[in-house]
Amino acid sequence: MKLDVHKITDAPIWNIKPFLNKVQPEFTANSWVQLRELPSDYSHDEALLLCQLSHDKWVAWVPQHGEVTLHAHQFCA
Repeated sequence: MKLDVHKITDAPIWNIKPFLNKVQPEFTANSWVQLRELPSDYSHDEALLLCQLSHDKWVAWVPQHGEVTLHAHQFCA
C-alpha cells in the first residue's frame, strides 16, 4: 500500500472576514440591548450602551446596578 503525501493544491481557501459582520449587528451608543448575563441578581436584564471601548467592548449602564464594561458576547440586540 502506498500513501499519497503530495500537498493538495485544489483545496478551497476560506475567508471568514465577510461573515464577521453578519455574526454581530452594529451597535450604537445610546441604544438599549438585552443582557445575556446579569451583573447581579437584582439588576435589570437590559443595558444602555454609553460608549464603545474597542471592537468588542462597551461601557454600559444597567438599571439597579450601575455602570459596567460589557463584552459583545454578553449582550444582543
